[in-house]
Amino acid sequence: MSIESTRAADFGIVDTPIGPFTAITDDEGAVLASGWTADAENLRLLIHPALRPGQLRQRDSLGAVSEAILAYHRGDVHAIDDVPVRQRSGEFLMHAWDVLRKVPAGDPVTYTEFAAISGRPEATRAAANACARNAAALFVPCHRVLRIGGALGGFRWGLDVKRWLLDHEA
Repeated sequence: MSIESTRAADFGIVDTPIGPFTAITDDEGAVLASGWTADAENLRLLIHPALRPGQLRQRDSLGAVSEAILAYHRGDVHAIDDVPVRQRSGEFLMHAWDVLRKVPAGDPVTYTEFAAISGRPEATRAAANACARNAAALFVPCHRVLRIGGALGGFRWGLDVKRWLLDHEA
């Protein structure tokens, strides 16, 4: 029997200055996955198996989620702050994702600082792993975490996108 449910989720694609942005939402409007891609199936696979929908339905708009994406890219960098996100993992990753949502736009932190504010100052690799495993890009702003010295580090959606986001928020 498949771990994936028979639940369906909605997805929408929004054109942004840095390419198409797709978000997948559950039936309560919480973001399950998102990123700068038009490939909703690839995003679906990033969702934790316990939350992963078995089917996707494309919508012209995801309502408040689509509006937040558009507003953010037009310059309201706080438009994403109150959009609900639903991810699942172990206790540290769940906590680290909550902490990431509190890193202010325009004030990025290093992986070391992120580990410290997540309560595990010696766990820089675990903090980096939280960024790498984040399925809800933009809404859980892992792009706001940098290497010591300001180097960009990695980003699932490409370093050009990460640089644009940081410049946009500065």
